[in-house]
Amino acid sequence: MNRLSRSLMKQWTELGPRYLPFADVATPDLPLGRLLRLSLFQVSVGMALVLLVGTLNRVMIVELDVPASIVAIMLALPLLFAPFRALIGFRSDHHRCALGWRRVPFIWRGSLAQFGGFAIMPFALLVLAGRGESGNLPVWIGQVSAALSFLLVGAGVHTVQTAGLALATDLTPQKSHPKVVGLMYVMLLLGMIASSLAFGAALWDFSNGRLIQVIQTVALLTLALNCVAMWQQETRHSAQARSPAAADPSFREAWSRFCAGDHALRRLTIIGLGTMAFGMADVILEPFGGHILNLSVAATTKLTALLAIGGLLGFGYASRVTAQGASAYLVARNGALIGLPAFICVIASAPLDLTALFLLGNFLIGFGGALFAHGTLTATMNRAPAEQAGLALGAWGAVQATAAGVGMAASGVIRDLFDALPLPALLPGSGNVANGYLSVYSVELALLIATVVVLLPLIHAESKPGAGGGEAVLSRSEGS
Repeated sequence: MNRLSRSLMKQWTELGPRYLPFADVATPDLPLGRLLRLSLFQVSVGMALVLLVGTLNRVMIVELDVPASIVAIMLALPLLFAPFRALIGFRSDHHRCALGWRRVPFIWRGSLAQFGGFAIMPFALLVLAGRGESGNLPVWIGQVSAALSFLLVGAGVHTVQTAGLALATDLTPQKSHPKVVGLMYVMLLLGMIASSLAFGAALWDFSNGRLIQVIQTVALLTLALNCVAMWQQETRHSAQARSPAAADPSFREAWSRFCAGDHALRRLTIIGLGTMAFGMADVILEPFGGHILNLSVAATTKLTALLAIGGLLGFGYASRVTAQGASAYLVARNGALIGLPAFICVIASAPLDLTALFLLGNFLIGFGGALFAHGTLTATMNRAPAEQAGLALGAWGAVQATAAGVGMAASGVIRDLFDALPLPALLPGSGNVANGYLSVYSVELALLIATVVVLLPLIHAESKPGAGGGEAVLSRSEGS
């Protein structure tokens, strides 16, 4: 019995590093439980993303009859703060707090911004749709208040995520930083999956009152999760012990050095094209399911969970193949290629009236998008100049978020524009209502093809003898 117990205990202790993702990140000073508690801020971010992109876009377009162009612009507003992520991180690096904190004040301010945005959002949406208690309110009040709520949520999400990831890297040794970033990304996807299922169940019988309750619950959970995440995490530092680094280069000098690196501008172009291709679908997938396939609010909300599951599997697969020496550029190219049949499945589901084909397309979009994101991030990090990993990550995030925002806004405008044109039905048996959606999917297919074309020279250059790309990819791929 004792021998059996010892054997079981040995197998259990080996279970974490072998089968639990990123379990080897934990250290005696930072146990896995504390690290998972810190990652709760990523769960709150994922919850906010699901509510905005996976639920409210469908509700606003289908149930509240808000024009898709206004919805797309509203959903793109939070991304206006994405280019400021580098500045937020820089400010948190050099922040002077009387209590000795650097990151915690930014997480707290971001949490308050998220809470404030969610607090006013449900009533702003009802006024925007003309369904408030007072029918005499002008339309612009609803538009301004809704825009303000989305801006506050966006500012809070970007601030919390930037300062939270910086705090996670502060608490872990240098060699574990890439794995910590990977763990945080996985927690983001898990938060999206769980919240998507919860929102779908809560909105099974849709009503305006139920929508208000869901958004208010998200506001409270966001504040609670972020407070638990940052509780007793950051070590207090003495302000006198930290002296400013006067020798540090300016942001302009650092950016010029980064752009002069190996194919830096081409990589940023690839990131922008591919991210826009996958991001344009975020706004119209759920409304497409509601308008064309007659899916309920609960069913279309769960599509976000399907996308997240595909992304989670894609991220795990990409991490595995790059750890085995695969080229990051090839991983990114394969992600873009997978996106082509994914959107074709979504298009074909309308005339064939096959919901299963639509679901398969959604899963492949998530899987291919994760491969593309992982590949471009790995390539950017591996080829960043010395001591510029943070700037490279910031550039990747800024271009990705900006391209996603432009794609989301453009998708709604394109859909409304083609719906307004007197064109015959482009898909047999789907009517004119499918024309706008088909036009957006066609643009996405073109962008994916352009992404593959721009990627080819980098793949060819890396495959040349003496390119030396394999070792660089292998050295950092586990945590990217």
